[in-house]
Amino acid sequence: MMLPDFDAILHGVQNQERRALAKAITLVESQHPEHRRLAGRLIDHLLSTTGKAVRLGITGVPGVGKSTFIEALGMQLVEKGHKVAVLAVDPSSQRTGGSIMADKTRMERLSVQPNAFIRPSPAGRTLGGVGRMTRETMLVCEAAGFDVIIVETVGVGQSETTVASMVDFFLVLMLAGAGDQLQGIKKGVLELADAVVINKADGDNIAKAEKARQEYEAALHLLNPATPTWSPPVRTCSALTLRGVDAVWEVVCTYREKLTATGELAEKRRGQALDWMWALVEEGLRDRFQRHSRVQARLPELGRDVAAGRAAATRAARELLFLLDND
Repeated sequence: MMLPDFDAILHGVQNQERRALAKAITLVESQHPEHRRLAGRLIDHLLSTTGKAVRLGITGVPGVGKSTFIEALGMQLVEKGHKVAVLAVDPSSQRTGGSIMADKTRMERLSVQPNAFIRPSPAGRTLGGVGRMTRETMLVCEAAGFDVIIVETVGVGQSETTVASMVDFFLVLMLAGAGDQLQGIKKGVLELADAVVINKADGDNIAKAEKARQEYEAALHLLNPATPTWSPPVRTCSALTLRGVDAVWEVVCTYREKLTATGELAEKRRGQALDWMWALVEEGLRDRFQRHSRVQARLPELGRDVAAGRAAATRAARELLFLLDND
């Protein structure tokens, strides 16, 4: 197997070449051991040029208008001179592992902008539906000169928690008149929110959106804020008519200014980096465990016994772990 030209990719990313950026992201997403080694080297070389971008996570259940909102916001940011990277994580087919959606087809205007980069990638089996290497992809984009990184979640499962753990600002999009149960939004997601935005506030829906804004504002007052510096605001907007979209970006900027001044943003990023390290350690240990020769030899029979009810899961797990004691 011919390995990618490491130096060409590195220098290409540093020179903000889109082709090199795409190759670098493909490298960090690869499962091949040699690709993983090269990806690690690449991140090490690029790390000193990262950290200056705004990292924005956006969630909301299907139908709330995430892609329309992201495209509207992205277009406004590009027009203001920003370089915007959108990491849109698709739900994956459980049978093929391939993406069900293609976000580029849902952001046609933004995808052709020279200062925008959209990367849809299958979520695979990673907890929460977020690609395993989303954090590395974010760093590569920052090194390539993108100063706004938007991570879109699939809006299901625990993807919100995962995305919130890697961004500066976590935005929750809601609908008016649908109710929490219908939207599938849990209290835990609101606790993660740095702001809540009621989308589709246009036409006959404006009054409903304003009522929903007041209701969510009251609900957020009952929750303990993550920091004394910031109380999550609730806004309304229409990604279709662009009404209120610029005000949402102003909220993000105000948040960054306040938390940068107190040092909380830097502390938040340090904590995220440590959490990331331990997540990679756990993932690496699991991978090495599953590839261990004695585990591979014993696992099929033990798995059948547990599935058939002949062995308790606790005993089987203990036996598998004890196989490593003699190493």
